[in-house]
Amino acid sequence: MTTYDAAKVVAAREIRVRLRDKTFIFSTVFFLLFAIAVTVLPVVFGDSSDKVAVADQAIAARLQQQPDLEVRVVADDAAAEQLVRDGEVEAAVVAGPEVIALQDRPGEVVNALSTQPPVRLLDPDAVDPFLAYIVPFALAFVFFFTSFLFGLQIAQSVTEEKQTRIVEILVASVPTRALLAGKVAALTLLAFAQVALIAIVTLIGARLAGLDSGVLTLLQPTIGWFVAFFLVGFVMLAALWAGVGALASRPEDLNGVSQPVQMAVMLPFFAVIFLGENESAMRILSYIPFSAPIAMPTRIFNGDTAGWEPFLTLVIMAVTGAGLLAAGARVYEGSLLRTNGKTSWATAWRSRTTG
Repeated sequence: MTTYDAAKVVAAREIRVRLRDKTFIFSTVFFLLFAIAVTVLPVVFGDSSDKVAVADQAIAARLQQQPDLEVRVVADDAAAEQLVRDGEVEAAVVAGPEVIALQDRPGEVVNALSTQPPVRLLDPDAVDPFLAYIVPFALAFVFFFTSFLFGLQIAQSVTEEKQTRIVEILVASVPTRALLAGKVAALTLLAFAQVALIAIVTLIGARLAGLDSGVLTLLQPTIGWFVAFFLVGFVMLAALWAGVGALASRPEDLNGVSQPVQMAVMLPFFAVIFLGENESAMRILSYIPFSAPIAMPTRIFNGDTAGWEPFLTLVIMAVTGAGLLAAGARVYEGSLLRTNGKTSWATAWRSRTTG
């Protein structure tokens, strides 16, 4: 059996196991619900159209021009006032004209009847502040938890095989690099499939929610680039997670030996969250391999990137990923068969096995 064939066998086994794993199923359902909540639920539960009753036809016609107002034409002012008292409408316009309501001042109705000066927007293409916050947060949230959960699963799988001594049987029949490649390929495929599914559901939800076409124009390339960056970024970290699993001899040791990789995942998450409004910081973060999967799509959404920048960042990440894959493979090979306690990074690096 060639190394390639052996890696395919290992990958197929890992995929079958993970598809039955409750953690994978729960995380997929959770992220899909999260995507729906971000796009659809605010529209479903956030219908802010105010109902207003009015008897005067001229005033009714004026109010009907406002998309956020639902106008009910009634026979007279008394009927309009009664609807307000019954709670069927938020406001009514009676003779005067006078706007009446029960408790809260109906600002939409008052503004619709007021004469307002013309407004000139200096930056009409600026991203809505709420979207400018929620989109980077959602990207960071998905990348952080998905890469962390799947990476931890790789490490736990390796550690469990070491603890039960199954790895000794596997290494006797399967080359060590094939074992590593199969695990990394399987979890990368599953993580990519999960993120791609989340991206599709998010875009469908955004369309069903009736988001502004300008927002969709920004959101579509942002999500597309995020999926590409996620794939390269996850592969970049996956071999390191496998190496971490090989360093530990039991699951209890994982937290200690995985600190460097955990920091590589956590720091970009908090950097983008806290520095998202700092253009200079985001520009730098978008070229650092560990933070680029979040920072660069965020800049794309904000319209702060030139066309060549995402491609350059992908090249930087790919080169870094190749180096980290080699480093992770060396640590993995150097510690996989060491079962007498935790293995240090330095020891694993010096004592790589062959095969």
